[in-house]
Amino acid sequence: MMRRLAYLLVPLLLAAAGCTATAEQPERPAPATRAQRPSPFADCTPLTVAPAAASPAPAGKAGEQLPDLTLNCFTGGTPVNLRDVKGPAVINVWASWCPPCRKELPAFQRLSERADGRFQVIGVNSRDSRGGAQSIGEDYGVDFPMLLDQGDAFQRALERNAFPLTVLVDADGRIRHTDATGALDDARLAALLERHLGVRV
Repeated sequence: MMRRLAYLLVPLLLAAAGCTATAEQPERPAPATRAQRPSPFADCTPLTVAPAAASPAPAGKAGEQLPDLTLNCFTGGTPVNLRDVKGPAVINVWASWCPPCRKELPAFQRLSERADGRFQVIGVNSRDSRGGAQSIGEDYGVDFPMLLDQGDAFQRALERNAFPLTVLVDADGRIRHTDATGALDDARLAALLERHLGVRV
């Protein structure tokens, strides 16, 4: 009888001891994962506000408007409809798994630092993982606004399937040039901006 009672009481005593021990231990915060780290990219809210020192659209044949497509911002917040983006703007479509994309990202970062309120530099991370994009942003010091397009809807709307892809948009939100020639450097970017947007950098 006593042995059976001991068999019944031991699990109860162990459970009670375990609960007490757990309750007294302070909770440890979970280690930060890559996704929980602060985003290296800027907020997307300014994308719908015209750059302070923007020049009017240059004369010449205007292209199509940006597609009526809404993309999420890497940092969260309100999604951005591309039709609401205020130009002039340089849009860089890239992915972390694309070597030419990684090669040209520092040039786009330097371009964004030289914008001086005359134009915007915008990233569109396409067909990529959030962790991959975050890692590249951190490694390369990329901090311009970043939109997410994991289903490559932007490229499909433009009928392009190239990585990297650069889209130049004028002050009226019209596409002036689309470049899919490979990794761009500082000199090539400067030449494209002057030729298609009338902006010198």
